[in-house]
Amino acid sequence: MIDQLTRGPSLRTARLDLRPLTMADAPRIATLADDFDIARMLTRCPHPYSMAEAEALVRRGVEADPAAEVMFAIDLPGEGVIGTIGLDPDGVLAAEVGYWLGRPYWGRGYMTEAVRGLLAWARDQWARRCVTARHFVDNAASAAVLAKAGFLYTGRTEMLPCLARGEPVLNRWMVWLA
Repeated sequence: MIDQLTRGPSLRTARLDLRPLTMADAPRIATLADDFDIARMLTRCPHPYSMAEAEALVRRGVEADPAAEVMFAIDLPGEGVIGTIGLDPDGVLAAEVGYWLGRPYWGRGYMTEAVRGLLAWARDQWARRCVTARHFVDNAASAAVLAKAGFLYTGRTEMLPCLARGEPVLNRWMVWLA
């Protein structure tokens, strides 16, 4: 039964636990992710965001092949899941980092901490030396997180669809090298 499964690694940063997703996370994910200001900055996140989408996200994380893709719950001890972060093949160069964080937790440095922890794990445990990332050009917060974590701009841009906006949005590609 999928809600009994936990698959994948766990790691700890100074304030956060990055751990495998469980079906018990789905209600909180559904509540936090049902925010247009989150969905409009992600390519594949619909708005409104339902429990069915949260359950599908958890299933994707649990069923992922950990040799190629990992997804973590970003867990704030005492509060529970506050977002997700993961690495999946970008189809071009390397693993690509993707993440989102619930609005009540914005501006506290949690995402920068989570990205730095994930990159250290990717380098030391997953043996990756290159990770890519993209952000919508109008997402200054994500650009700042990636820059603080050591990503550099590649000069590559492209239009990518955004489910929540219902139209393509210009993205900038970044790269991190260990």
